[in-house]
Amino acid sequence: MAGSSIAFQEITFPMIKKIKCNWTSDDTTGAVSGTTEHYYSGRFIGLITVPGTPAPTDNYTITICDGDGVDLLLGSATANRDTVNVEFIKESDLAGVACSKLTFYISSAGNSKKGTVYLLIKY
Repeated sequence: MAGSSIAFQEITFPMIKKIKCNWTSDDTTGAVSGTTEHYYSGRFIGLITVPGTPAPTDNYTITICDGDGVDLLLGSATANRDTVNVEFIKESDLAGVACSKLTFYISSAGNSKKGTVYLLIKY
């Protein structure tokens, strides 16, 4: 996708991994995707979305899939993200992962918009 970028940073704490995903959407489609370098196993215990500058279009969507293409955010958990507010999704609305790389998809974000996703995994 022209003009899009996605970068991952892994931060490890005792029993928890935090994946930080900085993204910039494509300048024509308003979407971006990328796959982590590392494999992950564990229960998702939280997901935080932080709009960037310029802020994404209201009601943008984030999907995170495993290597089999299974939506690990359970469909509607990360639809309709806010253009201004930091939003948190709790553990009961999230799945987990077993020995898989993760592919992050951001869509309907608007052209050349930015944001950050934090995914917390208890392993």
